Amino acid sequence: MKKRKMFSMLFMSAALAASLTACGGSSQPASNGGGSSSPPANSGGSTPEPAKEPAKEPAKEAGADIQEMTIKISHVVAENTPKHQGALAMKKAIEEASGGKIKVQVFPNSSLFGDKDEYQNLVANNAQFIIPDMAKLVGNDPGFNIPSMPFLFTSDEAANAFWDGPKGQEIFKRLEKDGALGMGFWPNGPKHITNNERPIKTPEDFNGLKFRTQGGQVLEKVYSTLGAGSVSIPFNELYTALQQGTVDGQENTFSNIESKKFDEVQKYMTIMGHTRVDYALLTNTKFWSSLNDATKKIVEDGIKAGTDFARSQAAELNETALKKLQERGQIEINELSKEDIEKFREFLKPVYDEYTPIIGEDIIKDAMSR
Repeated sequence: MKKRKMFSMLFMSAALAASLTACGGSSQPASNGGGSSSPPANSGGSTPEPAKEPAKEPAKEAGADIQEMTIKISHVVAENTPKHQGALAMKKAIEEASGGKIKVQVFPNSSLFGDKDEYQNLVANNAQFIIPDMAKLVGNDPGFNIPSMPFLFTSDEAANAFWDGPKGQEIFKRLEKDGALGMGFWPNGPKHITNNERPIKTPEDFNGLKFRTQGGQVLEKVYSTLGAGSVSIPFNELYTALQQGTVDGQENTFSNIESKKFDEVQKYMTIMGHTRVDYALLTNTKFWSSLNDATKKIVEDGIKAGTDFARSQAAELNETALKKLQERGQIEINELSKEDIEKFREFLKPVYDEYTPIIGEDIIKDAMSR
């Protein structure tokens, strides 16, 4: 009995020793929840070097994604016009935001391309932006006849609202079939009449006269309805055409009349506002698709800066130009009354009867609502 009891005690002692060895076999103390344990000794007895962090990629230099390039902007009017001032604002914004990686060259006065060939050269990517009179685009889409529809808009703000809206943007998108993209609407303003024959105060005063227009079937219809002839002459050739009597007169904004000094070769001006000069800022699909995201964002912001500035300058420059024409006193200036304008509206109703179905009744209705 004593032997059995002693054997049991020896067995329990051995089991307890084995259990302690299994639980405490490691010399490293257990880690608690508040910190890390001491690093284990290596085979040489020295403390090992801490593990190295993964190498970080070098930070990209600011502006590294911006493509280096030269952008050409071509237009046909003088420097002291809303169009040119907007182009300069666009140039400044793009060059500054790109840190000089993008250079922008602005060519005014048809010094790069003229009315006849600027659209073709845009599509060929010989210029990256042009700002043509919308009347030059009527052959590409009849929607660009909108500025030529008589007395359609009452202000620059109304025109802005139309072209920024869904119907105006719909017309811009139709140019994509040619390889062009409509990027913005730049107003110049309402047009007024000058001529060398007589003051114009009634529709009958147009009878028998010949006028230079920007072209297009709607303008032809306007003048034929008034009993006058119309012919399209490049803008940079207009001063000479007026001087030589190739045409009796022309229609344009105050800023274009004053900056090109048409009052030197015309006797009479009527403040009429019957049609408008408005511009489309266009680029081409080849150029636009070649831009990466960073570069495209800079150019888009530049377009907005140019558009905002051109719009803010349009009315101001036209007002200043009218004052200069009045001060120079070289041309007799007449202004139509509201009653006179209503007579012209009624007289020109056949233009709407013919061209509303061609342009689109929904588009005309949207424009009239502005």
